[in-house]
Amino acid sequence: MSFLNKHSFFALIYFFLIAFLGVFLRLYQIVDLPADYKFIVHTHSHVALLGWVYTALTTLIYKLYLGNASIEKKYRILFWCTQITIVGMLLTFPFTGYALFSIIFSTLFLFASYSFVWLFIRYTTKEQKRTNSYRCIHVSLWFMAMSSIGPWALGAIMASAGSGSDLYRNAIYFYLHFQYNGWFVMALFGILIHILEKQGIVLEKKSFNHFFWTINAGAVLTFGISLLWMKPPILIYVISGIGALLQFLAMVILAKQLFLVKKRMKKIGPKLFYRLLKTIGLLFLVKLFLQLLGAFPYFAAVISYNMDFVIGYLHWIFLGVVSLALLVFLDYFKLILLTKESVLIYVIGFILTEGLIFYKGFVVWLKVSLAVDYFWYLVLASVVVLIAIGNIFKDQLRKTTG
Repeated sequence: MSFLNKHSFFALIYFFLIAFLGVFLRLYQIVDLPADYKFIVHTHSHVALLGWVYTALTTLIYKLYLGNASIEKKYRILFWCTQITIVGMLLTFPFTGYALFSIIFSTLFLFASYSFVWLFIRYTTKEQKRTNSYRCIHVSLWFMAMSSIGPWALGAIMASAGSGSDLYRNAIYFYLHFQYNGWFVMALFGILIHILEKQGIVLEKKSFNHFFWTINAGAVLTFGISLLWMKPPILIYVISGIGALLQFLAMVILAKQLFLVKKRMKKIGPKLFYRLLKTIGLLFLVKLFLQLLGAFPYFAAVISYNMDFVIGYLHWIFLGVVSLALLVFLDYFKLILLTKESVLIYVIGFILTEGLIFYKGFVVWLKVSLAVDYFWYLVLASVVVLIAIGNIFKDQLRKTTG
């Protein structure tokens, strides 16, 4: 097992842990648990974004762009320093929430992430910098760095306005928006386009430029959707709607280009790889539709006061788009082994949990009765996701011992 396979395995450990914590959080609605709910939520979210997604994405980016740069020692040192900060958060957030040591580890993680951005910019070659895929990865890393303005602002906001203020909530939304819609999405597009480029499929330059600038402009403008809970001036709704439409337009531009090379795309990997790419694309289109819907005043008001819709939307992106894409790409580059059985169980778990979360959102919205034993069903659905990730673990162990 290469060191990158080991790093991918670390990412999977975090993925399993957040699935376990997800089940644990669901149980709060049924039984009394000897832990602070908010502290576990903080742990769950930090390990999800910084443990699973960050570790998986940076491992892929290193393999694709820096593997031949003769900086393995530097990268390994940075990797283990980063893991110390993540494990530090994992061991402090459940017991203290946002307190001295968890904040120290969170802050150190930010410095580690900036170091990775520097490594990428410093050691990628001039030839790599001319590719479309590089531009996507490059801007994704800048989105990641920009999103950190939110965490940096929290200290000053807590000291002045307090954790219950609008500024505090908006700082968190700023961070989440540019993580989900900037860093994650553009990095995944970059990896996909890199795969195409290595197969000799290069997107037409003019069309790619239109896609690139449109989707990034949309990512910036749609931050306004995160502010709609405050019922801002109508101009913010208009800007948010324009951003959502721009991202739709970007996907139309990209889809048109990919359709022209459809036959060649089918040959770049196994049938499962191509089918999962189409599935992820469909899930991303649903995400864009929900985003556009959220720009309308009526639906913005409904969503703002319905946490089930918010949680369902975030999990749709995290589990359905980002995590599934990461699993597919890690498997494509042989950093993990992904089987049809594991994928099937995972997708079933995803559909069940999303269906139940959105169902409760509609129950609250329409003011009707919730199904008896609903929370037990949600726990069981979350267990299916946990089993799926556990099954992926089993596949890795079988791979190394086989």
